[in-house]
Amino acid sequence: MSDAVKVGFVPFSAVPRGTLVAFCDDGLRFGPATAKALGSAVDLVKRAAEAGQFKGKTGAALDILAPEGLNASRLIVIGAGKTSALKLNDFLKFGGVAAGKLKAGASAMTIMAELPDGAMTAEQTVAIGSGLRLRAYKFDRYKTKKKDGEEGGALRADVAFAVADLAAAKKAFAPAGHVVEGVIIARDLVNEPPNVLFPEEFARRASQLRKLGVKVEVLDVKAMQKLGMGALLGVGQGSARPSRTVIMRWDGAKKGEAPVAFVGKGVCFDTGGISIKPAGSMEDMKGDMGGAACVVGLMHALAARKAKVNAVGAIGLVENMPDGNAQRPGDIVTSMSGQTIEIINTDAEGRLVLADVLWYVAKRVKPKFMVDLATLTGAIMVALGTEHAGMFSNNDELAERLLTAGIESGEKVWRMPLGPEYDKLIDSQFADMKNTGGRHGGSITAAQFLQRFVDGTPWAHLDIAGTAMGAPKTDINQSWGSGYGVRLLDRLVADHYERK
Repeated sequence: MSDAVKVGFVPFSAVPRGTLVAFCDDGLRFGPATAKALGSAVDLVKRAAEAGQFKGKTGAALDILAPEGLNASRLIVIGAGKTSALKLNDFLKFGGVAAGKLKAGASAMTIMAELPDGAMTAEQTVAIGSGLRLRAYKFDRYKTKKKDGEEGGALRADVAFAVADLAAAKKAFAPAGHVVEGVIIARDLVNEPPNVLFPEEFARRASQLRKLGVKVEVLDVKAMQKLGMGALLGVGQGSARPSRTVIMRWDGAKKGEAPVAFVGKGVCFDTGGISIKPAGSMEDMKGDMGGAACVVGLMHALAARKAKVNAVGAIGLVENMPDGNAQRPGDIVTSMSGQTIEIINTDAEGRLVLADVLWYVAKRVKPKFMVDLATLTGAIMVALGTEHAGMFSNNDELAERLLTAGIESGEKVWRMPLGPEYDKLIDSQFADMKNTGGRHGGSITAAQFLQRFVDGTPWAHLDIAGTAMGAPKTDINQSWGSGYGVRLLDRLVADHYERK
């Protein structure tokens, strides 16, 4: 797991080490403990702010090297704007801004966890720490030439938060830290090259959750054949790498209580199969398992922080390759549900994988609800760009809770329509359905397809094609693989489904 930032806590009175980070409002005011730590450097900040036209706006930063009169090698002042308007997600971004100032090589940083109107809460402080760790993440394990101070060089940071209440900050940091670990796990999985991360290796890495008390069951091809998972197996039959399904169970609530369930698409590489994709940017299809990566990261987060919930994570792992044994357009496969599917386009493969895993979870697990995540359609990026994941649901309460969790976590979703008018577009003259509904409403017809396999279970489908990989860089993510969905779904569980 790629995480080289160590976070600790010290009292306000501690002597700063290395870089000092302080927060001011849009009036360039500091809290009392911060002002005391700055001493005469407060006047230096005002002069530098005037020279640099720094107004203290939210997220803006003023960087002063070798500040005179201060026992620190560097001073970074981050604007908090109007502090009364701040939300928790803003503090996450503050951490990202601070991390953006860290340089490759070993660094030390002290962050004053105080606003002009008083000490930050433990939750606000921890959000800064989370944002800092998320921004500092790099995936550079395959670079053989790395030098400190150069692009790609290793970052090692020792960060101390100066806080008013040491005990409260330490208590809040542990669970939030485990969620960050989950995001980092998801990012690592998405960033791995496909010759390293194929279905069997992905299943092996998911099995490492056993160390946290997660029960992990790996279904091989023979087991899936016995279950009748013809839709999933059809996708992987052209690959030399055998398919896998992994079922992960975390029992954090009372025995017998229905679990919540999360299902992930895990196409470890997608050539499109016989309906082969254009060569341009095909390398990005190593990330077509972003949904499965999220589910593994989420299960890590829930188990590591000992969430008081029963949860199941299920991922279908395949490789879609075009050899002589690959399925063809025109083939008809039988899913685990017994429903038959005419293959129109072998590049519409993710929904076939999810169909069997959703049915398995609905019938075998009988959860309170299911949320699936999939880098499913390019059409969702046409509709929503890369700012929101597309959400489709058969349950208004679940949809509203996901919308709220998205706003609070910053991993936003936007609800899209479902309806019988769209459903008829995937009817087939030769089978129960076909795997594509044509060009128009491509994300919607894909969701309509999935809905046929949820068996009435409350369900939401998140199309994360625009948010899980290759999305624009943000204050808290500079990585190609974003780890999208881990914080969103952890927030959903924490707010609504954990036993208090």
